Amino acid sequence: MFKSKQVSSSQHGLHPRLNEIVAKHIEKPYLKPIQQHNQLAFGQLQSAIKDLSPQKLILDSCCGTGMSTRKIAEANTNALVVGIDQSASRLNRNTEKIADFPKNALLLRTNCEDFWRLCADAKLTFEKHYILYPNPYPKAEHLKRRWHGHPCFPALPKLTKNIELRSNWLTYLKEFEHAWQQLTGNTSELYEVSAEDPLTLFERKYAGSRQTLFKLSSSTLSNDVET
Repeated sequence: MFKSKQVSSSQHGLHPRLNEIVAKHIEKPYLKPIQQHNQLAFGQLQSAIKDLSPQKLILDSCCGTGMSTRKIAEANTNALVVGIDQSASRLNRNTEKIADFPKNALLLRTNCEDFWRLCADAKLTFEKHYILYPNPYPKAEHLKRRWHGHPCFPALPKLTKNIELRSNWLTYLKEFEHAWQQLTGNTSELYEVSAEDPLTLFERKYAGSRQTLFKLSSSTLSNDVET
């Protein structure tokens, strides 16, 4: 039986400083030095692209154990699906036998904020970008830890025209939706999602706890951001 607690926060509605924070990060580029292990992970991706010559690339950020990476790769056999997570422990807890892992899937230990910037600087783009059940950081003072409040947020539309987020905290997705429109000028689609065939372990746990799950699909099709 699943017993996962619903996200609880003293914040009601969008964070009052959201517009201010996003505007600041648009104006001032994120210049924190790239860590070496993230450079090495990006090099692994470049080698995989050279070896496999995929028709397209798909990015699965914060992939945890790689369950979602496997499922996405199985559904997109003509793509190289790249799952990234900063935790070696989570990646090493992959319950799937690595020998059976799809040949078109690549798991990399790397920080999203560095990896995203490396891809953007190299003008490497993805057919689609998944961010599934990111840490919601529900305390109001932790806005800058949410991806839409992080200094690396402006790099995201440079990576893809199509991005999908899922969460069990609706406020997170509404904030991302608002910030994405502020950044790109484009609207999004936000709706409940069925978890009959869960993509991640979190999705399985939340659905098993009878929580309502949400999906946000955003694009920059009508107003591409300059790279």
